[in-house]
Amino acid sequence: WLKSDFPTHRLRRSNSWRRLAMGQAGQQRSRQKKICNKKTVKKVKSTVEKKAPKLRKNIQPGQILILLASKFRGKRVVFLKQLESGLLLVTGPFALNGVPLRRVNQRYCIATSTKVDLGGADFKSITDSYFSQEKTGKKGLKGQEKFFAAEAPKKVLPQEKKDGQKKTDDAIIKGLGNDVKSYLKSRFSLSANMYPHELKF
Repeated sequence: WLKSDFPTHRLRRSNSWRRLAMGQAGQQRSRQKKICNKKTVKKVKSTVEKKAPKLRKNIQPGQILILLASKFRGKRVVFLKQLESGLLLVTGPFALNGVPLRRVNQRYCIATSTKVDLGGADFKSITDSYFSQEKTGKKGLKGQEKFFAAEAPKKVLPQEKKDGQKKTDDAIIKGLGNDVKSYLKSRFSLSANMYPHELKF
């Protein structure tokens, strides 16, 4: 028989019935789910030690700084030394403006041109561990327990820290004049028509 004598319409119908019976290839593929094994990435601890930032050239021991952050912003303080963490150790002194020994980031300080004599104040024993806070057992309370828990007692500064604060401040205050004392007591602030970039500290 010749190719032209074969009924092509029957072949087309048979192929269509086969597709309906067996389903299309795309439908079968969609039913199959591939399960991939997730690769576990091991975390490697970095052995690079963090270096403390360098102290700015215009900040030296005895320099008077202006704080720009925290609850003491605008206060003038005396810079003592840079700690191992890179933070600055400063004091008010506390007897003059109420600023205790505290750590400050040098980014949030303005160095002034005024410098005072530290008077042989001993603050070598003051490190970052001096400012570590004691852990309280009330931190883990949640929900109703935290709401109905009794109020925590106010933090009381240990007597050792009070004595160290007074000893450091007394050595510094002895060498201060009346004009410098009034300068430390005053708070820095900007008023109308005052521009920080035009001021000379």
